[in-house]
Amino acid sequence: MTTATTRHDERRISPVFLGILAVMAVTGWATWTGFAARPGVAVFLFVTAAWIISLCLHEYAHARTALHSGDITVGAKGYLTLNPLRYTHAALSIVLPVLFVIMGGIGLPGGAVFIEHSRIRGRWRHSLISAAGPLTNVLFAAVCTAPFWLHALDGVPLEFRYALAFLALLQVTAALLNFLPVPGLDGYGVIEPWLSYNIKRQLAPYAPFGLLFVFALLWLPSLNQAFFDLIHSVLQALGISEDETYCGYDLFRFWRESDPYCTLSP
Repeated sequence: MTTATTRHDERRISPVFLGILAVMAVTGWATWTGFAARPGVAVFLFVTAAWIISLCLHEYAHARTALHSGDITVGAKGYLTLNPLRYTHAALSIVLPVLFVIMGGIGLPGGAVFIEHSRIRGRWRHSLISAAGPLTNVLFAAVCTAPFWLHALDGVPLEFRYALAFLALLQVTAALLNFLPVPGLDGYGVIEPWLSYNIKRQLAPYAPFGLLFVFALLWLPSLNQAFFDLIHSVLQALGISEDETYCGYDLFRFWRESDPYCTLSP
């Protein structure tokens, strides 16, 4: 299938997405230049806008892959416009993911696209549709971490460097969590086509609760520590220190008293 099966207006980028992109650009500039009176506010808006954009790209990747795999209905559903309000529900697509970030600095997935799997033939295509979303987070993480592993940080303001490090942490956590083989997450969607009918029928009732189950597990101190140790190991391999992500999160939470360490670190 090609995009010729969708109308032009079904593929026009949404003004909502362009507005969020503009917020990211303006607040990124404010963070870089120090224009904002309170750097934390600029960092919060920059990271939040970039995070929502990554959510849109994540769901767009699912929809676009589904389109080319045979589901021509994704265009009429608005999934190709990058409008976050078209991905399931506004609360699930935007509010909950942002709350997850505020509460725990965790990049959990948000909205979802409804794919008509009966239109798609071949187990590999079904798996690829599920994998396309978290692979977008992997690509986003590669872009965010590039200045660190390319050693191209000369002249980058400290606040922007911290914000980029925290945004990279969100993308890495989103990619790893999405790839978990838990019903309701993309990782399960990758392996589901290869499971027997009986196994899929037994696991189906748990799909609506998979995300909440993972989030609940991450509140357990031992699992939370092990998970973030893994995340920081990945980030460290990409040139980002735990201090940089910590200070990014500290700036992001502008409503709290900032840690003096983050304003004094070189």
